[in-house]
Amino acid sequence: MTRISTCIYHFLVLNWYVLLNYYISQQEKNKEKSKYFENGGQWKYLTILNLFLQAIFYGVACLEDTLKRMKGKKDIKFITDFRDLLFTTLAFPISTFVFLTFWILFLCDRQLVYPKQLDNILPVWLNHAMHTSIFPFSLVEIILRPHCYPMRKKGLTLLTVASIAYISRVLWIYLKTGTWVYPVLAKLSAVGLAAFFSFSYIFSVSIYLLGEKLNHWKWGDLGQSRKKT
Repeated sequence: MTRISTCIYHFLVLNWYVLLNYYISQQEKNKEKSKYFENGGQWKYLTILNLFLQAIFYGVACLEDTLKRMKGKKDIKFITDFRDLLFTTLAFPISTFVFLTFWILFLCDRQLVYPKQLDNILPVWLNHAMHTSIFPFSLVEIILRPHCYPMRKKGLTLLTVASIAYISRVLWIYLKTGTWVYPVLAKLSAVGLAAFFSFSYIFSVSIYLLGEKLNHWKWGDLGQSRKKT
């Protein structure tokens, strides 16, 4: 894509995520739908947090596109570095994790993650907007431009902090309310929960490394990490 096309793409995707976040925020006002946001609100779901994260990332990408055309590359190095750090350590790994884990569980037994009764409450397009389109958007971003990965230790540390923070919130909600954020967690024993969370973390790390490989495969030295550890 040309630079103008890239700017347009980022602007359109940003607006899509902003509108999607706004639409979902309005669902809490509906009495029938609001019960699914009880005990932690909409922010208890990684899916919703990811949509907000994607809006932030594409907002930064649009800002970087605009400043680059106005000031040049050298004057906005901080913004470019932040954009790359946000995408490589959080935006790509989390969106891919949400996409893969949701559809794997959905295909195995949808009641574990997205009960069938939700089809009568939330439109099908919204389900795909939250759980399907997020992945191709991330892949397109890899194809669009090279992203400079941080040192692997730094990148994985940030991903680990984010993972621990979310798992801690899920456990805190359970201890406070007695209900699990996701139905699948209620089916597991203490050992099963430990295994599930451990596997989820290992899976997210694998996705991070996959993103690093895809970036290098597409862009070669332009997408190499600043420093390998």
